[in-house]
Amino acid sequence: AVKGTTRNAADSDYLSDSELKEKWQLIARKLQAELGEDLFSSWFARMEVEQLVDGRLVVSVPTRFLRNWVDSHYSSALNRVCQSELGVLESVSVVVRTRGLPTRQSHMPQSLPEAGQPANSNSADATAGQSANVLSFTGRGSPIDKTLSFETFMPGKSNALAHAAAMRVADATAADPLSFNPLFIHSAAGLGKTHLLNAISARITRQQPGRKVLYITAERFMYHFIAALKAKDVLSFKDFFQSIDVLMIDDFQFLQGKTMQQEFCHTFNSLVDAKRQVVVAADVPPAQLGSIDQRMRSRFAGGLVVDITSPELDLRRKILQGRLAMAQRKDASLYISDDVIEFIANRITSGGRELEGALNRVIASQQLTRARITVDLAALALRDMDRQSEPTRIRIEDILRIIGHHYSVTRADLLSPRRARSIVRPRQVGMYLAKKFTPRSLPEIGRRFGGRDHSTVLHAVRKIEDLMKGDDILAREVSMLGKLVEQRQ
Repeated sequence: AVKGTTRNAADSDYLSDSELKEKWQLIARKLQAELGEDLFSSWFARMEVEQLVDGRLVVSVPTRFLRNWVDSHYSSALNRVCQSELGVLESVSVVVRTRGLPTRQSHMPQSLPEAGQPANSNSADATAGQSANVLSFTGRGSPIDKTLSFETFMPGKSNALAHAAAMRVADATAADPLSFNPLFIHSAAGLGKTHLLNAISARITRQQPGRKVLYITAERFMYHFIAALKAKDVLSFKDFFQSIDVLMIDDFQFLQGKTMQQEFCHTFNSLVDAKRQVVVAADVPPAQLGSIDQRMRSRFAGGLVVDITSPELDLRRKILQGRLAMAQRKDASLYISDDVIEFIANRITSGGRELEGALNRVIASQQLTRARITVDLAALALRDMDRQSEPTRIRIEDILRIIGHHYSVTRADLLSPRRARSIVRPRQVGMYLAKKFTPRSLPEIGRRFGGRDHSTVLHAVRKIEDLMKGDDILAREVSMLGKLVEQRQ
């Protein structure tokens, strides 16, 4: 509530309902003239007058978000303009109507009539119907896969940090929030990001049923926002998403459009400022989200950023053994020898999906041919997966692109003779990565880096190696760039 100078406004208290509406129209026009069309449409167009009793004016808005925003940013303006028409008021209170639906016909339409002209009462009914359509849709989140739980997740060295962080999020409470927010998980496709987000949702829902948890993909977020725009009910959209206790958004790299990103940024800031947890999953780290606003990338980087790399051999064995055990529970006659499991684990070096696909092929081969699967038969079943499993050749062009993007240096500068420190260090890191990840000789690397000789490349490689021994920050940075090079992101 907004407090004013305490004094009875006796004349205003005896206004009839129609007279109060007319006064409200005058107040609306003054607010529109003072604030401008854009601000007025955003924050006051759906405000309605409810009553005036004993010098206390009550107005209503459709959402908590709108009420809080008006109270925080426009209370003085609202109080001043109301008193200019109604006399000195004891208070002006902003309350929330039934969620998104007006309690009565709107007295403040989107387009205000000129003085002496009747207001268009149909606009409120149309808005009410549009709000009802948006709010009647309850399936806002993306479908949850109940099989993707912490119990079915296979932890290993490659995903240990992401797994531990996800467990912390799932076990945290509203009374004791985590010190890191947001949690940002990134990896190539098929390495377990979606599994962890589903697992977090399942555990919180089971252990803390009172908390509002939402798992949603970026594509579905965009769908709901566009639907709200078409229904002219963005305020209810804001109110819904900002009432979530734990928000998890998957495939964030697909969030496109400046307006869409701004809306997510507002939602994100509101949740984080209110100590509510946000978990984001993408296929690249924040710094590599080139289409996302720099401020948003900075906010992501301010939380806990963890990556998941390709599973190591031991983890690949565990994944295969776990999937085989699940298959054997359905078919007790199924038998795959340890030698075959070892062969698949060594042959398929990518993610869990590819491992599961390879195992399914071998199982299908046994079931269809009714022959016991040997290593030779497994190799025959997986013969066309050899090419997929072999790592593709890393090109120096890929390294130049990743280095340039990370350090904000153009390709032309990296290849130029310029010796500025802001260019020399990225160039040396690029040469070091080229020596580590490509089969190119030192003279060839030098030629690809602007026609330099092999001694310059050798000096750069040794320089970066020496610096990393005493500079942990540089070592982590080069390691991260190396992973990006391996993923060709």
